[in-house]
Amino acid sequence: MIDFNSLSEYKENNRLEVKAAKGGLPKSVWETYSSFANILGGLILLGVVEKDDKSLEIVGLSDADKIVDDFWDTINNQNKVNTNILSSKNVEVLTIEDKNIVAITVPRATRTDKPIY
Repeated sequence: MIDFNSLSEYKENNRLEVKAAKGGLPKSVWETYSSFANILGGLILLGVVEKDDKSLEIVGLSDADKIVDDFWDTINNQNKVNTNILSSKNVEVLTIEDKNIVAITVPRATRTDKPIY
């Protein structure tokens, strides 16, 4: 589990991906979702950036609830994503350092659900 109060100590890797999401839900979130689901699972953080030194910084989201709504609308649209393996417990808005971020925990897909695309 990640310690969100020490987020700057973490780095992106094959189980952690961050996205600023300043312009709304990024399209690249779907590539990350499918990659994590098809391999080992992982955590996507929206409202967080990777700095030049590879440390992470919370930038926050101005409308985290809208991003969550857009996320659910898209993941439940089979014309966009073939299979939704998430439930409401996997997507949450967190307030850290007085800034809102969205944390999406992607589990590893079962063999029968793969491939996720």
